[in-house]
Amino acid sequence: MTKGILGKKVGMTQVFTEAGELIPVTVIEATPNVVLQLKTMENDGYEAVQLGYQDKREVLSNKPAKGHVAKANATPKRFIREFDDVELGEYEVGKEVTVEVFEAGDIVDVTGTTKGKGFQGVIKRHGQSRGPMSHGSRYHRRPGSMGPVDPNRVFKRKLLPGRMGGNRVTIQNLEIVRVDAEKNVILIKGNVPGAKKSLIQIRTALKAVK
Repeated sequence: MTKGILGKKVGMTQVFTEAGELIPVTVIEATPNVVLQLKTMENDGYEAVQLGYQDKREVLSNKPAKGHVAKANATPKRFIREFDDVELGEYEVGKEVTVEVFEAGDIVDVTGTTKGKGFQGVIKRHGQSRGPMSHGSRYHRRPGSMGPVDPNRVFKRKLLPGRMGGNRVTIQNLEIVRVDAEKNVILIKGNVPGAKKSLIQIRTALKAVK
């Protein structure tokens, strides 16, 4: 069964294992999430639990959003996500989910929004190679041929310059190194997508090697 929690990326640091090994970790702050809704097969056609994270001012919420969280006796939330394949009997609307749902050694999938890098060329955006840099080449960092002459158009999915980053990305099979229940912090081995203070979703790995 899936376990999950929502949090915020604080940054990266290093920790030592008991064997003296230095491990780079990402610090995720996950204050208690609130169970806002339980999706059931009878009412919604599927089973899932909806969690809310990080309070926001009521003036920033509309009436439907306020009414939705009021059913759980909670304040409006900035970050709301659903987790499927869960044991609904373990959850109750209005109750909190803390970092203690995970423990050191768990394998998880982490989802976040990558850093936005603005408008970029094909070399940085798609990893293409540049042309000769000698004088008279006239082809240095261009995107290359636009295709054959006959259709007289550019085919779809042609790799071109454009906006880079700002995508929803999931990194699979990351290991939890440490869980600090007092500080509501999870340390995950390696890096996770997103900038500092960005919102992160952590769930049990779907493709973990058993």
